Amino acid sequence: MEVMLAALAVVVAYAFSSLRVLRQYERGVTFFLGKYWGTKGPGLVFVPTLFFKMERVSLRTLVLDVPPQDVITRDNVSIKVNAVLYMRVKNPEAAVIQIENFLFATSQLAQTTLRSVLGEVQLDELLADREKINAILKQIVDQRTEPWGIEVSAVEVKDVDLPTEMKRAMARQAEAERERRAKVIAAEGEFQASHKLAQAAHVIAAEPAALQLRYLQTLAEIATENSSTTIFPVPIDLLAPFIEGARAAASAMRLPASTGTPVPGAAATPSAVERRE
Repeated sequence: MEVMLAALAVVVAYAFSSLRVLRQYERGVTFFLGKYWGTKGPGLVFVPTLFFKMERVSLRTLVLDVPPQDVITRDNVSIKVNAVLYMRVKNPEAAVIQIENFLFATSQLAQTTLRSVLGEVQLDELLADREKINAILKQIVDQRTEPWGIEVSAVEVKDVDLPTEMKRAMARQAEAERERRAKVIAAEGEFQASHKLAQAAHVIAAEPAALQLRYLQTLAEIATENSSTTIFPVPIDLLAPFIEGARAAASAMRLPASTGTPVPGAAATPSAVERRE
């Protein structure tokens, strides 16, 4: 009787020791005598401790930080680039059986893929079209890790470390680009202003009174300013009658004597001729 109780106690202890609790995000890949037996979980599972072995695998999304890699771009620029990789185990038995350490293998694959892909692009493309490069990285790594039961959701280039000389050159290029845009905008403004001024000139030429109104408006604007010197522009049209009168008087003084118009200084000449005759 005592032997039976002892044996029962041993069986109960063995049964309790064979119980395992797997969380909702965990799966247990079990082996019997080295052979794949099945995938268990989640919850309370029974895995005998004798001749059985279980490997726990997490199904949560894992984040791998890809260390900085020295990369030479297609246009021969040496840079350092690091990235981040998001992955999860889709097939637990494949992640345990097909690869020894799927985390280390995926990290190494991401590093080599990062160097090879960025070596085929130019620096401007890397800085401007990063989404396209991320998609290429994700596609390559996902295809390579699919036999391991790994699903890669995203690969993102996180930081690009440029040399100091390249940063200075890019700063000069950006400054020159901003100056070019400023000059183009100023030229476009002058071009549009010239068209408006030409239209205004046509309006003023069609209506001469508009020039006088503009003159009065200019006087009103000058009067509002606190300046010590005020200049009043006088239209040429106001002086035109005086100029024409002066020209007519000058022309009359220069007419020859034969026309019957007296010329100053020519009256003494006929009297002298008559005395000689």
